[in-house]
Amino acid sequence: MTETLTPTTEDKTAAIGPGRLVLVVGPSGAGKDTLLGLARAACADARNIVFPRRVITREASASEENEEVSIGTFQEALTRGEYAMHWEAHGHRYALPRAIDDEIRIGRTIVANVSRTVIGAMRRAYADVVVISITAPPEVLAERIAMRARSSDGRVENRLRRAVEDASAAPDATIVNTGSAEYHSRQLVRVIKGEKWDD
Repeated sequence: MTETLTPTTEDKTAAIGPGRLVLVVGPSGAGKDTLLGLARAACADARNIVFPRRVITREASASEENEEVSIGTFQEALTRGEYAMHWEAHGHRYALPRAIDDEIRIGRTIVANVSRTVIGAMRRAYADVVVISITAPPEVLAERIAMRARSSDGRVENRLRRAVEDASAAPDATIVNTGSAEYHSRQLVRVIKGEKWDD
C-alpha cells in the first residue's frame, strides 16, 4: 500500500530556518514511538529541542504523544491553514501544527515522526532537514505489529508491503532497532543533537 501526501507548506523563495527539522521515519512495528518517547525524556531539559504533538484521525496508543481528532475537525483545521504538513496513510490522516515553523525560525530543533512521503517536500521547504530511519527485519516488524493489536493498524501484510518511491526520502542516518530500547534511544538523541551516533 502506498501512502499519499498533500504538502501544505507553500513554496517560498527562502527555506524556513535557521533551526533544524528532524524527521523520524520507518515502517510500522519499527519502534519509532518507543524510541521517541525515551528521547523526549532524555531531552526534557534541552529547551532548544521540541517534540510537537501530531494531529491524527485514528485512535492514539498509550506510547504516543498525539492529539486525536475527528476527520471533520482535521479538515476544518486544514482549511484554516493550521498545518505545516499533512499526509494520509492506511486510511488515516496525520499533520504537524503550523507552530513548528515559528520554532524553527527562532533556531530550535523540531523532532517528529512522519511519513516518508513528506520528506521531499520538507527538504525543499526547510533549510536544515535531517532524516532518521528506524527499522527492523520484516519478521520483527510483523511480530511487533501483531503484539500491539491496535485496531487502526488494519492488516499486517498491508502495512509491511507499503512502498515509497522517492530518492529524496533517503535517510541521513539509519537505526536498526533490534537491541535494547535504551541503547537505540541514545543513538537517536545523538543524531538529534548532531553528534556522532554510530559507535
